[in-house]
Amino acid sequence: MSVRAQKEVIEALIAGHFADPFSVLGMHKTASGLEVRALLPDATEVWVIESKTGRKAGKLECLDSRGFFSAVLPRRKTPFRYQLAVLWHGQQNLIDDPYRFGTLLPELDSWLLTEGTHLRPWETLGAHPTTLDGVSGTRFAVWAPNARRVSVVGQFNYWDGRRHPMRLRRESGIWELFIPGAWPGQLYKFELIDVNGELRIKADPYAFEAQMRPDTASMICGLPDKVAPNPARQRASQLDAPVSIYEVHLGSWRRHTDNNFWLSYRELAEQLIPYVKEMGFTHLELLPISEHPFDGSWGYQPLGLYAPTRRFGTRDDFRDFINAAHAAGLSVILDWVPGHFPSDDFGLARFDGTALYEHSDPRQGFHQDWNTLIYNYGRNEVRNYLIGNALYWSERFGIDALRVDAVASMIYRDYSREQGDWVANANGGRENLEAIAFLRETNRILGEQTHGTVTMAEESTDFVGVSRPPSMGGLGFWFKWNLGWMHDTLDYMKLDPVYRQYHHDKMTFGMLYNYSENFVLPLSHDEVVYGKKSLLDRMPGDAWQKFANLRAYYGWMWAFPGKKLLFMGNEFAQGREWNHDISLDWHLLEGGDNWHHGVQRLVRDLNTAYRRHRALYQLDFDPYGFEWLVVEDKANSVFVFVRRDAEGNEIIVASNFTPVPRYAYRFGVNQPGRWREIINTDSFHYHGSNAGNSGRVCSEAVASHGREHSLSITLPPLSTLWLVREEETCI
Repeated sequence: MSVRAQKEVIEALIAGHFADPFSVLGMHKTASGLEVRALLPDATEVWVIESKTGRKAGKLECLDSRGFFSAVLPRRKTPFRYQLAVLWHGQQNLIDDPYRFGTLLPELDSWLLTEGTHLRPWETLGAHPTTLDGVSGTRFAVWAPNARRVSVVGQFNYWDGRRHPMRLRRESGIWELFIPGAWPGQLYKFELIDVNGELRIKADPYAFEAQMRPDTASMICGLPDKVAPNPARQRASQLDAPVSIYEVHLGSWRRHTDNNFWLSYRELAEQLIPYVKEMGFTHLELLPISEHPFDGSWGYQPLGLYAPTRRFGTRDDFRDFINAAHAAGLSVILDWVPGHFPSDDFGLARFDGTALYEHSDPRQGFHQDWNTLIYNYGRNEVRNYLIGNALYWSERFGIDALRVDAVASMIYRDYSREQGDWVANANGGRENLEAIAFLRETNRILGEQTHGTVTMAEESTDFVGVSRPPSMGGLGFWFKWNLGWMHDTLDYMKLDPVYRQYHHDKMTFGMLYNYSENFVLPLSHDEVVYGKKSLLDRMPGDAWQKFANLRAYYGWMWAFPGKKLLFMGNEFAQGREWNHDISLDWHLLEGGDNWHHGVQRLVRDLNTAYRRHRALYQLDFDPYGFEWLVVEDKANSVFVFVRRDAEGNEIIVASNFTPVPRYAYRFGVNQPGRWREIINTDSFHYHGSNAGNSGRVCSEAVASHGREHSLSITLPPLSTLWLVREEETCI
């Protein structure tokens, strides 16, 4: 290297603009012997120490007072393991030189990452505590193909981007560096000189833990251990299993009463999980817990997909929370957001100065509704990042299911856009072919790699086959949220009962398309915010009628074909809208027994009966599992149907959605005998009027509704009854 070239290189290194540090720093063979070069800002003296003997092999000369040292060891021709004895501010430190280590990224990993077929990119990218050549430290890797220079900055190097510039692997666009002495628990970021020469400080996209907002640094921590498969949990989310989901926002389920602060993961494990189990739910669904900067997004604008939020504790605390849920027999669903991400400077946006994770054209890469950026699903590395994340939660945390947010916004290029504000696909259509391929691939890989893990799509359009296999043109999800059912039935329930007879079809229409998908019936967080009112407050009438309407509706929902989902607070009929900044209104359950207790007891009993009787869940998606007995009684707003299991056992469900009791209401039945009420939403136990049939009713050989036998029962006002046959005869 000429003297002039040497000065230019030193200047570039110190200025932080040199992209190939390994070509200069470390130990190199020269004609004169081994030359050792080091960049050690603020050092005053540096010696090369032979690791094997502990002896000094030579002193480095300071060629630039800002910290560049170099020396030739003339009698040494063969490279050897060495350390540097560095004098900083009068104190000597023995350090390992990061630039004496070879390349880190295996060729196979590089090829798979570039091709977009690396199943577990998080095992390669990110920060990984490790030991190389007997030296403990952390291996860093980040994808930034268009950056001019990338450095690791952190607590281990005074956040100084000059000290640890990384090596670029040009074949993959990945920058890598092993830093000795960088320990778990220390904070770090990546400092980039981007394609335009601008300085950017970025959190690690693959960080496994992060700082508590508003701070944004990533934290070094090892990968969590793999979670062993559990056969019972693998069966718990299947199509023929009872699935009753309690949807929770961890930050507002309950808070400390003295300071309104969140409960920790550990406190939630002690309080939330026993509650969900006691209420009889089978699944616990968490609104997104990936790290996110803005509380008001409820987690739906994540920037640290691989890091559970620090709001409630550490990554390991979250793992313990999941383990506690599993120990209680609950399956855990994670709300997953691969559809968009916020544009915060420390995150993925224009990561290396280019639209790396997003599209450069805002007609493809910007969500107008949410002011967020859209992933470029056509880019191999981006698909790897997202698909790997889905597998990460399943393999490393034991997450049993993913609820995929805003699928409709992903699969249509014109979603919520005016003409001219979107770009057609290669075939001239509106479908986002790359997003569709990504979703299919995600579902396929989860199915192959983690048996029993399922996915649920929040999809609001008429896209055909969301929960059908790709071989049939579908997306490969296991379940789809039935938002049409939710809107129709809530529209019906908010009507004054006088007018319900004119909208009878809103309660029956769902059965016309019920077998087109595998549906979840969601009464989610979206239905109790933004002025929509609480579920209770949407019900018409005085206070008694509001509670009666809600109880009748829950009785209908739990018996209707499809898996169940209820957002927290609805199980005890919270009267106000959900507010993410405060606790649920648990004070409504204080004092004496009241209407709220009645709804809470009903939900618990619905869950218990639902899980006990296979007729209510086994054939949700099989026409044999459902039959109308009374479907056209619009004048009385009465509906009667049968749920049936594979062995032919039946449960009769009868709803009266008017405040007028229907006495001696007769309808035909398939199976004569004595029938027992197992649910009566009007029971005194739930603070109803306690009308009913004294617990049992016998069929009669009286033809009705095209059947030879029939029941004549009392239908209480604003109620739903469940009847199960306990004897074939009425002797």
